[in-house]
Amino acid sequence: MAHEQTPAPPELPDDVTPVHVPMLRIVEIGMLAWAAALVVTLVVPPLHEGPRDWWPWCCVAGVVLGGIGWLYLRRGRGNAADA
Repeated sequence: MAHEQTPAPPELPDDVTPVHVPMLRIVEIGMLAWAAALVVTLVVPPLHEGPRDWWPWCCVAGVVLGGIGWLYLRRGRGNAADA
């Protein structure tokens, strides 16, 4: 059984620059989506009764964890160089 070598990765050009990703905006949109899902699950009774009674709590967790992430980025940690 012969050992096969993994091919070398392709060379990158020297003028490659990092792509700016607006992390705060992404977290804010995610929090809004979880908040909208929470409103929908509370307004539509079949979405929060019976075996689905945990669905609103999932949305609450999404909003709370998004808030923690937003505060983390807002304090200047992570990829928070979004000026």
